[in-house]
Amino acid sequence: MSRASVMRSDTPTRVRPAEVALLASVFIVAACGLVYELAAGALASYLLGDSILQFSTVIGTYLFAMGVGSYLSRFFERQLVAHFLRIELLVGAIGGLMPAALFALHTLAAGSFRFALYVMVLAVGVLVGLEIPLVMRILKRHFHERYALKDLVSQVLTFDYLGALAVSIAFPLLLVPQLGLIRTGVFFGLLNVAVAVWALWLFRGELRHRIAHAFACTLTIAALAAAFAGADRVSSWAEDRFYGDRIVYSETSAYQRVVITASSAGVRLFLNGNLQFHSRDEYRYHEALVHPAMAAHGAPKQVLVLGGGDGLAVREILKHPSVEQVTLVELDPHMTTLFSHEPLLRQLNADALRSTKLRIVNADAFSWLEQNTAQFDVIVVDFPDPTNFAIGKLYTTTFYKLIDEHLNASGYAVVQTTSPLIARKSFWTVATTLEAAGLATTPYHAHVPSFGEWGFILASRRPYKLPSSLPSGLRFLSVDGLPALFNFPPDMARVPTPVNRLSNQVLVQTFEEEWGKVK
Repeated sequence: MSRASVMRSDTPTRVRPAEVALLASVFIVAACGLVYELAAGALASYLLGDSILQFSTVIGTYLFAMGVGSYLSRFFERQLVAHFLRIELLVGAIGGLMPAALFALHTLAAGSFRFALYVMVLAVGVLVGLEIPLVMRILKRHFHERYALKDLVSQVLTFDYLGALAVSIAFPLLLVPQLGLIRTGVFFGLLNVAVAVWALWLFRGELRHRIAHAFACTLTIAALAAAFAGADRVSSWAEDRFYGDRIVYSETSAYQRVVITASSAGVRLFLNGNLQFHSRDEYRYHEALVHPAMAAHGAPKQVLVLGGGDGLAVREILKHPSVEQVTLVELDPHMTTLFSHEPLLRQLNADALRSTKLRIVNADAFSWLEQNTAQFDVIVVDFPDPTNFAIGKLYTTTFYKLIDEHLNASGYAVVQTTSPLIARKSFWTVATTLEAAGLATTPYHAHVPSFGEWGFILASRRPYKLPSSLPSGLRFLSVDGLPALFNFPPDMARVPTPVNRLSNQVLVQTFEEEWGKVK
């Protein structure tokens, strides 16, 4: 059957399916291309940190590569359908397998991983950049009687942008939480291959080497299907190598990658690849975080915890009998559900998340403070380190002024504040920022073997006075040992630092620079 007999515009019953199929393929390839871009950015953020930098460089590289691909499309003169089919197979294979490959490669040195990441992003971007110009030319060639150039461009770009819109909504809300990054990539790789198979059937009358093309489609489908089936094994193998210990739980929530490992030495929690606690010594961190503020108040009744969805800080707070209610504001409901249901984790937090004194609120802490007027005797701020601007906003004067508004006149707030030894400027930037928000500060530190020397800052409207008593049964803190926590040797002593504001977010850059020297 000749191309003319299939595609001539005076045979509408034959033309319409082909036209719709090609426009639908534009929707699909646009969706696939954006998924590969988002997956690369998300993986780079998980594995390298600094999400703003990673997404910016990945998106910039990808868009540049698309421009290169669009330019190169001018050199494709003949066999446009065959070229389009091969490009779909290549982008489906490379883009679909990219998340799995990056997971497998993330045990490499950071420089090697970045090289592999950007090579793949460039390859996928060039191929995606070739797709739309080729589809336009195929449509123009076969439907030139139906389309003026302006109508052709309008139709193609409409479907292109609709595909991008659909996947930009589905990626964080549906695809990643339900499928994970590896299976999401593979699924859209299969969609690219489906477009190739459809093109193979639709244009079978004009394609050469149909059997070879069909064989290539079959091989690509088989490879992607195997990757989809083995996604959990690939992820587990890569993360086992990265974390060293046996992984007992791993899941990607709408907000972060949660990994829990276990060994004879204990249990560890990682969020986006960053260690949050080791059960061997977490009591040192959480006792130091909670009790200096709680005991100094004397009889705290209403306590607010921001972050700390693992329930370990709540466990320490509940050791004070005066406490009537603890409000825990944790962004990720996955965390509070996990640590209130899994037996191993419930044992760690002593079932604190099931306490009748606890109220759990799954919300953004910044927004929650803006929308509520409740007052608290003690506020415990247990956020992850400021590795990106989304977290960095929780270390700004704007946020600390909200803390002040919710703090009773005799109350204390305490903020975990990274290492004053490794990240000295970052530590004192937090102190400077709290003071700029109108709070008096009292910094202190404790040695936690898993983290090294770790810092905290008390903030209040009155001078801090060391407590004369502590709850019984503590494993690390003692009344006699408390004064040592507030003594800073010369290598951790205060240095001049700027104020961290929403408008500058200097802390994120400082933190990245200081910790980057030891990674």
